[in-house]
Amino acid sequence: MATLTQEMKDMVGKQLNFLATTDEAGNPQVGPKGTMRVFDDHRLIYNEETGRHAWHNLQANHKAAVAVVDRSILKGFRFEGTVEFHNDDQIFEDAKAFAAERHLPAAISAVVINIHRIIKLDAGPNAGTVIEED
Repeated sequence: MATLTQEMKDMVGKQLNFLATTDEAGNPQVGPKGTMRVFDDHRLIYNEETGRHAWHNLQANHKAAVAVVDRSILKGFRFEGTVEFHNDDQIFEDAKAFAAERHLPAAISAVVINIHRIIKLDAGPNAGTVIEED
């Protein structure tokens, strides 16, 4: 798996992250995920709360991309990978506690994103450069 740098981890923690998925026909869907956070050096995690479009798409193909940008410095990253669902283990219990501590809706699942490719989203000629790929 690809490895998150401290800069990437900080950006994920401070900025709003957007999750992109596709449905069975290849139609794109993108939306903010306010619970997105770093799970470890190679994975992100978020609490699935609605069970709607993204949830359906992830169930269908297990592929996701997360984009995060710090607009003030015109720098960002896209993390692409595969997902795994946690509904009855310690990861899910931790996700439920994360939500309760922040007075957020209850999680229906903890979704872990295994990062396989990281791409620069910086403004300028380096936009779209692959930083790391496994």
